[in-house]
Amino acid sequence: MDKPKYKRILLKLSGEALSSDGEVLEPSILEQYAQEIKKIHDLGVEVAIVIGGGNIFRGASAAKVGIDRVQGDYMGMLATVINGMAIQASLEKHGMFTRLMTAVKIEAVCEPMIRRRAIRHLEKGRIIILSAGTGNPYFTTDSAAALRAIEIEADVVLKGTRVDGVYTADPEKDPTATRYSQLSFAEALGKGLKIMDATAFTLCQENKLPIIVFDMNKPDNLTRLVQGEDVGTFIS
Repeated sequence: MDKPKYKRILLKLSGEALSSDGEVLEPSILEQYAQEIKKIHDLGVEVAIVIGGGNIFRGASAAKVGIDRVQGDYMGMLATVINGMAIQASLEKHGMFTRLMTAVKIEAVCEPMIRRRAIRHLEKGRIIILSAGTGNPYFTTDSAAALRAIEIEADVVLKGTRVDGVYTADPEKDPTATRYSQLSFAEALGKGLKIMDATAFTLCQENKLPIIVFDMNKPDNLTRLVQGEDVGTFIS
């Protein structure tokens, strides 16, 4: 098997991707993700994961139920911890060693996000799951993914979605939309493409950290990607 192109990755997953048919956490999706992550871990890739919480609660939508934005954002952070625990359980069921680290202290279930400790876990072959966003309101989990990737000196941010890259238009609505194979940060900004939120995008651009947007639900996509195949859209 080919030597992986990337030694250390930050995998960004959406919380919504874990849900299906009214189930907040769909067991088959957790199982699939665990199997895909195990394949790249077995290649020697060091894996950090940031997952959203949108399947449970979205801080941005808190106002609809009379909750102020700051309180809502903290509730969203706790939702990402629940998803992190679910991913952790699935990975450990497949024999991988993991550490759940969070930006807010919850000593009973996880350890605090400390940069040097996180890097040490990766060097020891453990998968780290980084939950609770940045620990601050008004920041998305995209921003958290960019920040953590920079902190742990990841080679790339892999944004797993339901579509196989960035398109000229929404492919689920426009059948004529075409996929970009590569983009520069300037091109993506100029075209107004919604890849990550502006804060996350700027962090990656300023720190020369490439982003690859790809379809996480297609079997072996993650493995092909870390081995350098043309999967998804490469933004640099």
